[in-house]
Amino acid sequence: MILGFCAQVSAQQGGAPISTAGAESSLPDAPRATAEAGGSAGLIGSFGQETPGPVSAGSISGVVENREGAVYEGAKIELDLAGAGGPMVRKATSDGAGRFSFADVSPGGFRLAVSTKGFETKVVQGVLHAGESFDVHTIVLAVTSSTEVTVTASQVEIAAEQVKIEEEQRVLGVIPNFYVSYVPNAAPLTTKQKYEMAWKSSIDPVTFIATGFFAGVEQAENTFSGYGQGTKGYAKRFGANYADGFINTMLGSAVLASWWKQDPRYFYKGTGTIHARALYAIANAVICKGDNGKWQPNYSSIMGGLAAGGISNLYYPASDRDGVSLTFENALVGTGEGAVENLIQEFIIRKLTPKIPNYGTGKP
Repeated sequence: MILGFCAQVSAQQGGAPISTAGAESSLPDAPRATAEAGGSAGLIGSFGQETPGPVSAGSISGVVENREGAVYEGAKIELDLAGAGGPMVRKATSDGAGRFSFADVSPGGFRLAVSTKGFETKVVQGVLHAGESFDVHTIVLAVTSSTEVTVTASQVEIAAEQVKIEEEQRVLGVIPNFYVSYVPNAAPLTTKQKYEMAWKSSIDPVTFIATGFFAGVEQAENTFSGYGQGTKGYAKRFGANYADGFINTMLGSAVLASWWKQDPRYFYKGTGTIHARALYAIANAVICKGDNGKWQPNYSSIMGGLAAGGISNLYYPASDRDGVSLTFENALVGTGEGAVENLIQEFIIRKLTPKIPNYGTGKP
């Protein structure tokens, strides 16, 4: 009876009941508390309920690269922890080694969004466990299809590239045609580029061949008879012809063009009616583009022709030297010849010049 009463009292106080099966029954075991590794499990309270313990935070890290394998510094990384019990969004930026890291991240589902200008946004999703260091490894960003490239080259650099193309322009692939631009809004030439173009035009092998040809014609017709005949006479005619072209080119296309800041090139039109194009070509014998892009009287070409004619009196035979009136007359003739050359440029030469890029100037 006493044993039954003690068992009843013990049960009411929450202790372990004492077994009543026989006289040799053992003492009740002490209450035990259970816990999982990491201390995340609860304890069994006095009323049989589990008490939650602390949850270990983790971390998330990775590296951002482009498709070429180069690490990307400054990429924006957003960590979305919705439903994880922590902040909704955390942000970071990749460092000089392309790395990023988030510490003290609550376990649970997460979403990483990696983005930067010019690249497509990359999304990575996963589940972070308690105390885990989650490495997303390498995140590769792809260039977006709508990326725009801004050219920041200077006008001098652009002009240099355009001049390279112009210096490869040859009629029938042979005759130099340097002083024509098929770019309607070509960058203005620098003083150095004007002198270089004039020099290359003057020393081109075709220039020497053409000079020799015209000297031979003059020799055959005994033009400038004061030079005489034979080898010596031919050499004088060759020298005079070459000097005429060299002085005219250097003065009109380099010296005076730099002084007055004018562009010595003919700018191909290529569009509009035949009448409009013809008027444009003829007008370009007396007008030109300034380095500022505006049209103006072609002082450099006109004055260059007059100066070259005056200088030629120093080396032509006394009987064939021009007077002042004849010099101006020859300058007018030279202007007319320039108009004819421009008409040929506008309607014929381009068709005979191979490998000219299409600059959108229309069909020749």
